[in-house]
Amino acid sequence: MNNFKEIDSTRAFELIRNGALLVDVREPDEVAEASFDVEGVMLVPFSTVEARFSEIPVDRDVIIGCKVGERSQMVTFFLMNHGYEKAVNMQDGIVGWVENGLPIKGELKSKTCGCCCGGSAGHSEKSGGSCC
Repeated sequence: MNNFKEIDSTRAFELIRNGALLVDVREPDEVAEASFDVEGVMLVPFSTVEARFSEIPVDRDVIIGCKVGERSQMVTFFLMNHGYEKAVNMQDGIVGWVENGLPIKGELKSKTCGCCCGGSAGHSEKSGGSCC
């Protein structure tokens, strides 16, 4: 499927300000630490996507975000395979969002791997480890 689209956090912020929906697929404990400070963010944790994806509007521009773009990439592919033609991946996640000076609530303290384990596998982004 060659229609896969990725954007960086700066472009995502522009699109959100113009009506796109940000779907945060991080787990609730991650969101409690730091969250995207924009209106109308929809939280659909990665662990619940298969059960809850139908809650995401299929006819709206949707940006999928996570910590560093790994989980959101998987969710974007999943959504595309289920007819979501307007879904795009935020390739740098909330880490890139913060690095670009975009607004958050809270403080991003940990830099876990960002893969689908949500950091539970004990490896870190710096170690280059991944379990997915």
